[in-house]
Amino acid sequence: MNEISIIGGGIGGLTLGNILKQQNIDFTLYESAAEIKPVGSGIMMAINAMQIFDKLRLKEKIEQAGNKIHGISITNEKLKLISKTNVLELEKKYNSCNVAIHRADLQKILAENIGYETIQLNHALNKIEKKENYILHFGNGTETESKIVFGADGIHSKVRNQIFGTGTIRNTQQLCWRGLAEFDLPENFHHEAIEAWGKGKRFGFVRMTDRKIYWYAVINKNIHQTENQLAENFYGFHPLILEIMEKTFQENIIFNEIIDLTPIPKWHTNDLCLIGDAAHATTPNLGQGACQSIEDAYIIGKLLENNPNFNEVFENFQKIRRKKVDYVVDTSWKIGQVSQWERGTFLRNFMFRMVPESFNKKLVEKTIRLEM
Repeated sequence: MNEISIIGGGIGGLTLGNILKQQNIDFTLYESAAEIKPVGSGIMMAINAMQIFDKLRLKEKIEQAGNKIHGISITNEKLKLISKTNVLELEKKYNSCNVAIHRADLQKILAENIGYETIQLNHALNKIEKKENYILHFGNGTETESKIVFGADGIHSKVRNQIFGTGTIRNTQQLCWRGLAEFDLPENFHHEAIEAWGKGKRFGFVRMTDRKIYWYAVINKNIHQTENQLAENFYGFHPLILEIMEKTFQENIIFNEIIDLTPIPKWHTNDLCLIGDAAHATTPNLGQGACQSIEDAYIIGKLLENNPNFNEVFENFQKIRRKKVDYVVDTSWKIGQVSQWERGTFLRNFMFRMVPESFNKKLVEKTIRLEM
């Protein structure tokens, strides 16, 4: 029998593992994939996440594997600036900066730090049931008993669906392609994340290492025209954007619809707690999905320092985290709607240009300030 099981070896589950290890708390982490391998695309670790990695003594390793990003710019489709948030002041204040990194590189750093001996690969959860403890049934035919369970198994969480029976997935009606390309970006884009807004479509890109670019393209479902050549949907955008897409191999592109989770009333029950996307999946428009799961893990760790009672910790964890998480989910959804307007884009861009940078900074700081 396990005292503690973490279901899901994504960024939230692995961060929780690192935090429990730092406190000498034993656990086993179950991951459905057969290996932690280089799948997925890029990801931005914002200042809130990097502060937590600093406390885990992983900040420098992550910075070295990725690329520091000092500014975030929204532009029109011709890359003409609409609004810019320069985070240098916030970097100084919090002694951390945004880092763009390949998701697989980040997972590898986190997994190596907790040690592969605590990770059970090829363990996809099929069924979870509550008896005296929790009985976990895995797709590979094994089962185990666990006293405490953390559901870190994403937006389609089996733990949430089977134990709570709650969680409605909301579809934004937006289609998203994420790509990795080998590409020499002009130098002015080396430490900046760019998102170009058009009519019912947008394109974002950021440099992760010397020649590795992570990009994403979002199109409203109702105006998506062509299946075969993604770039054809973006004619009229800056030539650099079309070139990035054209230089990307098909096997390096992942397609998803953009979805989130309607807020659920409770993230915990007796001896069990959901974290990250399993509890509060958000759209990616604030770049905070994984970052919020890292914060979840951090807050659970802080609470466990002073209280060994897991159920009391779970209760306090939701009280502390709820307000911020609801704000992130709601704000991200709204930004996603505005950025995908099909009409009135001139007015939208004008309004966003008028917003003072100090306001944008406040919005960013609200997101990156840790609650404990």
